[in-house]
Amino acid sequence: MKVSRISKGLLLGAAMLMATDALAANKGSLKIYEPVTVNGTKLAVGDYQVKWEGTGPNVELNIIKSNRVIATVPARLVELSRPERDSASVTRKAEDGTTSLTEIRFSGKKYELSIGQEAASVESGSDGNQK
Repeated sequence: MKVSRISKGLLLGAAMLMATDALAANKGSLKIYEPVTVNGTKLAVGDYQVKWEGTGPNVELNIIKSNRVIATVPARLVELSRPERDSASVTRKAEDGTTSLTEIRFSGKKYELSIGQEAASVESGSDGNQK
């Protein structure tokens, strides 16, 4: 009977630890090196936090500065075959001269966040300008 209680306790503890790890994984840091636009919101040069919600590949991404949500945008969590070497923000310059944030990569993580047109083209199955 004691073995059964210990096993249940260990199982519960492991489940809580995995749940905590899963929640902690839904955030990261973002450094912007040039002004960019995200979902119509202009982001200045600086350091931001990102948090996302969702259980599948389609998530809602919040970009946060000084504990305030600056922008919210749909994004796609893209699994990678190997961890990223460096953190990076990937941008695309439009014909009108505006620069948009298209991807966020995290050092040591086997996923990236695809934003805007990049996310839409992955979702629709088009290979467009995919890596």
